[in-house]
Amino acid sequence: MNKIVVLDSGPLSLVTSPKVLPLILNCKRWLRSLRRRGVKVILPEIIDYELRRELLRANRTSGIARLDRLATTVDYLPLTTVAMRQAAQFWAQARQQGQPTAGDRNIDVDVILQRRP
Repeated sequence: MNKIVVLDSGPLSLVTSPKVLPLILNCKRWLRSLRRRGVKVILPEIIDYELRRELLRANRTSGIARLDRLATTVDYLPLTTVAMRQAAQFWAQARQQGQPTAGDRNIDVDVILQRRP
């Protein structure tokens, strides 16, 4: 069975950052090592959206270009109606079980990335 890593907005922002800081460099090395070992790296469209909206707001065109380049080197997972409806179901179930994952009005995209155990 092949291993899969699904990128969240935190690591995504680090691996697309132009800064030369230890945490950023380590994250970039981590991503390269995953790909060298044949781990499937997935960039969900909803996570691309989370980072892209902030880059657009801040008018960081070079950051958008880096994000675009990364999206061509990993597996890009587009949103689908089926996925969004399942995410809504997961979110509602978590709330019904008393497991808030964010404020009531937040989109809470992490629920979109979760799978049923």
